[in-house]
Amino acid sequence: MLTSLMAVAQAQTAAPAAPAGPAADKDGRIRTQLNARNAVTIAAEIPARVATLRLREGDAFRAGELLVGLDCSLHQSQQRKAEAAVEAASAVVASNQRLSELNSIGALEVQQGQARLKEAQAELAGNRLLVNRCNISAPFSGRVAKRHVAAHQFVSPGNPLLDIIDTGQLEVQMIVPSRWLAWLRPGAAFQVDVEELGKRYPARVQRLGAQIDPVSQTVAVFGVMDGNQPGLLPGMSGWAVFPGRP
Repeated sequence: MLTSLMAVAQAQTAAPAAPAGPAADKDGRIRTQLNARNAVTIAAEIPARVATLRLREGDAFRAGELLVGLDCSLHQSQQRKAEAAVEAASAVVASNQRLSELNSIGALEVQQGQARLKEAQAELAGNRLLVNRCNISAPFSGRVAKRHVAAHQFVSPGNPLLDIIDTGQLEVQMIVPSRWLAWLRPGAAFQVDVEELGKRYPARVQRLGAQIDPVSQTVAVFGVMDGNQPGLLPGMSGWAVFPGRP
């Protein structure tokens, strides 16, 4: 997104009637776009059949809510088998310790029993990890942007399942003249005229870019929308207005 804004800035700078700033109009407003702070593609980590997938595109969810449930009957069976192996190995270790106290077995047998127990415990840990990957929960609150699979479909590791976005506090991205760094600071208040809604919303600067483009003499600026604005969506565009700009 910043690359495209930079291209617009450079093209307008080269035009005969170019405004003073990049992607700006005659009133000094700056072209901007709203983006989600988090956008993630949820993918399968194990081969399995999709057992639960109730969310559709546009549906909202909360952090920690189940997004996708995979059929892990086989992995759960293997976990129970590994648990039984740990129990058996633990019993052997306990028996060996008693026999060792009676000098009925040597130290080698004791060590071998302990090694088999550790091996069984490691296998159980691996099986538990696989079972934990059967249920995929939301890492944040947001909405489903795209659904790649359907319920009962078989998926392989790496297959995308859902594209999800954080629709909480949206981020504002823009490109401003580098000379604005003389007065622009994090926390500075500004307003955003959102074209899709025809409304103006409050925002504030969150951070400044790390470098200046030497060709266009511009710098990236990132802001956040103030308050809860349920009508705003990622991808909306508009103009940033700085009332106190020198």
